[in-house]
Amino acid sequence: MTQLLDPGTTAASGRVRLAAEQVTLAYDDHVVVRDLDLQLTEGSFTAIVGPNGCGKSTLLRALGRLMRPTGGQVLLDGQAIAKTPTREVAKVLGLLPQAPTAPEGLTVADLVARGRHPHQTWLRQWSHDDEAVVAEALTWTDMAELADRPVDELSGGQRQRAWISMALAQGTDLLLLDEPTTYLDLSHQIDVLELVGRLHAERGRTVVVVLHDLNLAARYAHRLVAMKDGVLVGSGRPEEVLTEQLLADVFDLEARVLPDPVSGTPMVVPVRRLR
Repeated sequence: MTQLLDPGTTAASGRVRLAAEQVTLAYDDHVVVRDLDLQLTEGSFTAIVGPNGCGKSTLLRALGRLMRPTGGQVLLDGQAIAKTPTREVAKVLGLLPQAPTAPEGLTVADLVARGRHPHQTWLRQWSHDDEAVVAEALTWTDMAELADRPVDELSGGQRQRAWISMALAQGTDLLLLDEPTTYLDLSHQIDVLELVGRLHAERGRTVVVVLHDLNLAARYAHRLVAMKDGVLVGSGRPEEVLTEQLLADVFDLEARVLPDPVSGTPMVVPVRRLR
């Protein structure tokens, strides 16, 4: 496991944008994440992996200010996110929850336009600039031809593209995605992750994504964070994290780790469940 960055330090990919410091998260008396430290640097692409119920999505909610820690704190650009006004957070950080839903009949264009709401005030109403940003987001995600279609009539892959379009229109440079490939077939999973990869590579977005598929996580993310029972147990490049020992310890899985014949990234080949 690589050494985690200390708060306030920088890496080759940039300064620390989002950090969890000794964060504990609980639902009533049930602790889900305990004393977790994590730093996310500018321009990084991080995938959070781990077995079901290990706290991945709960951690993402806390990083996105949707859940308040019972201990520790989350820092956004060095400031406590809990004390930062919601509108100000929404200008720099976007979170797409797992399987998001839109009001019935809402069109793609209207959904994407909602990404501009954090930038609206009594003194600054909808403008031509906002309209141009929405049009650009729709074009960039290949959704312009579907702008007038209701979101609830789209396929799963198209729906995810629409939500990513909204995040793009929001103009945030931090993007958190909770299992964006859930319920999608393999081709649409690749489609969505290719789009997220382009957001990172071409638009410079700092991306944090929760994924179940370890091979896809290793292919698209530059850094993996592995969790088990609410604790961070591995962090580093995919080849550093996806070891046969970690797979046994974290997933109770005997597996072989081989080079992916397409990408050269680690590819997990399951052998059997250990327990």
